[in-house]
Amino acid sequence: MDWKNFMAETEADLATFSKEVPQTVKGFGQMGQAAKADGALSEKNKEFIALGIAVSTRCDSCIGFHVRSLVRLGATRDEMCEALAMATYMGGGPSYAFSAKALKAYDVFTQGAT
Repeated sequence: MDWKNFMAETEADLATFSKEVPQTVKGFGQMGQAAKADGALSEKNKEFIALGIAVSTRCDSCIGFHVRSLVRLGATRDEMCEALAMATYMGGGPSYAFSAKALKAYDVFTQGAT
């Protein structure tokens, strides 16, 4: 999978759909902003939770969005591997395959980033 092109296409598709349902998108954005706000858990920890859910539900676009957020938040490859190991443990074979995809996305999104 070409993660960068896949995410660009996903974002374009979401932009088109968003024009059709602006109030839904506004509400979803507000919910996401509130859910990701630092509190007892940091935004980074919350993104790891979201990534685990994305892996377990086998959502490529969700994996892409949450991996990119984790890269932005400074997640290390070791942190990614540990989180993905837990997702694999909880989800079995399908999560194993999608955890591998998530690690590939991390490697792609961190190329050239320092």
